[in-house]
Amino acid sequence: MNMHSDRKHILAAGGIAVGLALLFVLFASLYTLDQTEQAVVLQFGKPVGNPITTPGLHVKLPFIQEVRIFEKRLLAWDGDPNQIPTRGREFISIDTTARWRIVNALQFLKSVRDETGAQSRLDDIIDSVVRDMVSSTELIEIVRSGDWAVSNKDLERAEALPGAMDEDALVKEVEVGRNQLIRRIMEEASKDMPAKYGIELADVRIKRLNYITSVRKQVFNRMISERQRIAEQFRSEGQGEASRIRGETSRQLAEIRSEARREAEVIQGQADAEATRIYNDAFQQDPEFYAFSRTLESYAAVFGQGTTLVLDLESDFLQYLQDIDPDAAP
Repeated sequence: MNMHSDRKHILAAGGIAVGLALLFVLFASLYTLDQTEQAVVLQFGKPVGNPITTPGLHVKLPFIQEVRIFEKRLLAWDGDPNQIPTRGREFISIDTTARWRIVNALQFLKSVRDETGAQSRLDDIIDSVVRDMVSSTELIEIVRSGDWAVSNKDLERAEALPGAMDEDALVKEVEVGRNQLIRRIMEEASKDMPAKYGIELADVRIKRLNYITSVRKQVFNRMISERQRIAEQFRSEGQGEASRIRGETSRQLAEIRSEARREAEVIQGQADAEATRIYNDAFQQDPEFYAFSRTLESYAAVFGQGTTLVLDLESDFLQYLQDIDPDAAP
């Protein structure tokens, strides 16, 4: 009885072990793909079959096959800033970026193996194409778009920042332009890329464009010198205008003072004449009183403290003094 019970327990345990083994094999044989993923099945490290791009549940041979999963979405590439001379020998620092996707996972795995290898290969390809394109293009073609119309505001900004913007370059007709240059870079970099690497470039952009540090300092110094020259010119013109205004003010002030003195003399002369006329009219009414008044005024002017006069007693100057009655009341 006990032996029969032990046999049942052994069979039950064996069944559980087999079930677990089957379940493990089943899980090892299944894998799922998301809508944003694609996969390549490897058997002993070598690809087997075509890439799997359909999302859902898939089956593989357990233990001898493995699955390498790759992205189907757009991936970003950011290059390092490069110092490149343009066609006109202006050294600029240019920073580019791109968006790419894996369109053939099998070729991608064979050529670059993973995203790190793809980034390295894109560094070589895009940087080389950008260098070739920029070095054969004028700076104004890289900066401006072909359909950009120059406005009066742009010209005013160029005049306000001498040394930084060239007015002649602004009005110069653009043959290529930045957009066309980017399209050429993308076309050149995309050549044979899907067939060789299983990669497709979706977009290439110039993220940042500037003079290199040494040239930038020269541009800034030239801008500073130009602004200082303009400021000095404004100061010189202001000083000249101030001197002219001061001279004109002094001249006008002298004219006003001269005219005021002339008018004052005319008014004073007219007043003196009027006073004389009034005196004459008044004294003509009583000539004797006029003579007496004028004589008294002359006495006041002549006689003073310490004054000595020697006159004839019959002098007319003393006639009113001779007529004074000493006994009369003062």
